[in-house]
Amino acid sequence: MTIRPVLALRASVRTKLRDLFDRSGFIEVDTPILSTEILPEAYIDPISIQTTGSSMFLQTSPEAFMKRLLAADSGPVYQFARSFRDGEHGKLHHVEFTLLEWYEPQATLDNTTEFLAKLCSAVVGTEGIERVSCFDAFQTFAGVDPFSASLDDLRSAGKKLNLHLPESYYRNPKNELQYQQVWDRWFEAILTEVVQPQLGLEKPTTLEAWPASQSAFARLDDNDTNTAKRFELFLNGIELANGWEEEIRRDIISDRIQKANKIRSADGRDPLPQPVQFLNAHKGAMPHGVGAALGFDRLVMIAAGTNSIDSVVPFPPAHR
Repeated sequence: MTIRPVLALRASVRTKLRDLFDRSGFIEVDTPILSTEILPEAYIDPISIQTTGSSMFLQTSPEAFMKRLLAADSGPVYQFARSFRDGEHGKLHHVEFTLLEWYEPQATLDNTTEFLAKLCSAVVGTEGIERVSCFDAFQTFAGVDPFSASLDDLRSAGKKLNLHLPESYYRNPKNELQYQQVWDRWFEAILTEVVQPQLGLEKPTTLEAWPASQSAFARLDDNDTNTAKRFELFLNGIELANGWEEEIRRDIISDRIQKANKIRSADGRDPLPQPVQFLNAHKGAMPHGVGAALGFDRLVMIAAGTNSIDSVVPFPPAHR
């Protein structure tokens, strides 16, 4: 098999996406891959490298830099960003991959859902989009309420669903932090193993209204602080994108970063340095809006009708 069809498909998908974003008033940008700062996340590990005189990080996503652009009044922006996450491997995961990430000031999840429908239609020819709440999806497919469920409730649901998970998922937590850590793992396991395969089978589906504990950097709903204004997009049972209405208050962002580092420490992994320049961008100039990240390689894979991103990248890991 020649490589040209793969290159042609990637170029075609990229062209369709650029056309959509450009016509929608976005500006394409480029941000650094290497930085002395990284955005700490509880369950994503960056790759650090030693340069002359300093240690730097390969960026896990362009989020931190793109938000600094927003704070400098960039307006709507997007980019195809080379991103790096340690320990990622499998049919849908590589250590190095391409993210399509965008930020739209003043947008809401309603606006973004309409945009996602257009995006999927332009690239893979789907029509329309379905919106499902976390509550409804977990109740329907897993028989558990993710908002009221205790750790024991999630474990009981997992047993009924015949989930076979690592021993660490069954250990009794010693404190509140460990409790949340194990709860998060069960929530993610039920989501990925049970709920996700049922989503996006007939049309693209957004899973919305997440438990506040899974907010990442999403703002909480003004009418229900137990709910985060977050979404994930699924197509053919595959997670294709995620995003949220952005939390822009510096103190809350800082608190969430500190919590992420505490979880990292409790998990035996090194905490990451505070991203000072990223936090400074949240001193008052950051606009309200939506940010989203889409797995470009996964989208190309779906467009190609295959089941592994190895088939749609020029140099899969085994050939590097």
